[in-house]
Amino acid sequence: MQRICVYCGSKSGGDAAYATAASELGAAIAECGMGLVYGGGQIGLMGCIADSVLKNGGEVIGVIPTALAKVEVAHQHITELKVTDDMHARKALMMKLSDGFIALPGGLGTLEELCEVLAWAKLNFHRKPCALLNVNGFYDNLIAMFARTVADGFDKPKHRDTLIVETQPVKLLQRMLQS
Repeated sequence: MQRICVYCGSKSGGDAAYATAASELGAAIAECGMGLVYGGGQIGLMGCIADSVLKNGGEVIGVIPTALAKVEVAHQHITELKVTDDMHARKALMMKLSDGFIALPGGLGTLEELCEVLAWAKLNFHRKPCALLNVNGFYDNLIAMFARTVADGFDKPKHRDTLIVETQPVKLLQRMLQS
């Protein structure tokens, strides 16, 4: 794996553990010799992970649509900032540049991006690992919902089981590398 895409909040959230996890994940990505692909912002968890990867000598590619470049305060000190016309182009480019996907805590945008890459994996549009860094149980209810989709016959267990879930960044990356 050369690059990991991380979906996360443009805000830091209400728990300092989220920023800590973003920084730890960024350091682990760089220490594994991988680069980061992310949403291109310099604020919130986005800024935390980008700054951590940079601080630890890693490559950071930000992908941000023109309309959000000013709103999310595009990070000007990363390895490369790619500006797209819209969100669809952003997500497609992030997918193309990445060898795997991780969701940190975030809002609706983070959830939407995660669900899209999971749906694409289910449809065999890609075979890249998808993962959650479940910080302080942030994703417990979503994990339960995914189990419900299987229990109620909407998904097969193999589709649910493609999602790697861990609470520790290093262990998460190890599992992704083994998948």
